[in-house]
Amino acid sequence: MESLWLPLTLLCAFALATSDALAKRALASHNEYLVLWLRLLFALPLLFAALPFVTVPPLSRDFFTASLMALPLEALAALLYVRALRLSPLSLTLPFLALTPVFLLVIPYLLLGERITPVGGAGIILVAAGSYVLNLNEGGKGLLAPLRAIRHEPGSLCMIGVALIYSVTSTLGKKAVTASAPLFFSLCYLPALTLLLTPVALWGGRRELKSMAKSGILRAAALPGLLYGVMFLSHMTAVSLTNVAYMIAVKRTSLLMGVLYGHLLFREPGIRHRLPGALLMVAGVALIATGW
Repeated sequence: MESLWLPLTLLCAFALATSDALAKRALASHNEYLVLWLRLLFALPLLFAALPFVTVPPLSRDFFTASLMALPLEALAALLYVRALRLSPLSLTLPFLALTPVFLLVIPYLLLGERITPVGGAGIILVAAGSYVLNLNEGGKGLLAPLRAIRHEPGSLCMIGVALIYSVTSTLGKKAVTASAPLFFSLCYLPALTLLLTPVALWGGRRELKSMAKSGILRAAALPGLLYGVMFLSHMTAVSLTNVAYMIAVKRTSLLMGVLYGHLLFREPGIRHRLPGALLMVAGVALIATGW
């Protein structure tokens, strides 16, 4: 059963990358807060379809503590992510998501006592380096451009916060899943997160609320939401089968898939310049798969 974590994580990465690409298309003409919220909302039917197969496991204090700590942090990360995209160019913000696997070299050990092997650690570093290089723009600003931009790009600081929060929420999620069951936790956590973000979405998207039925936003968010549900279920199952750091590092291949979607769907240039980052990520995943 443990060997399933890798294909499940790759499925998770694919579903996330596809959902993000479709959500990006929706963001071109719709309010970002409503798109964020509707993607969560449309993920719920997939989870609720599994209700007949769910049994309530014995729940310890760890389940409630980890869940209640993770929920507000997850909501904050979602809002910071949207803010980062609004404030600064993608090329100066997305590279900082590479910090999540780096933070996960330490945080799961502190919170869960999880240890990683030297080979697995090297794989995580390669994936992090690859995801950083992958998202650098090709405009000649250099390898350190995102780091230099921290001083004057507020979106960069927001994305560093997102990377740190994701490392904590991933670890807390693993703790809650271990204290319950993947499907049960998913059915509790995602609806709670959607409910938590509802007031923010309704306020932030209030101008489009009245015309929501006619604007096409519901149709635009439906498929990204369904795929987000697939991502969430595969994430929770995979993270229950292996170390958090390994799972999240492999999940970051969604950034590589996102680059391919950007080229195919949005005709974004510079795919050749991203080859070194892609190779680093593939090498890192190979190390994790063989050396964990």
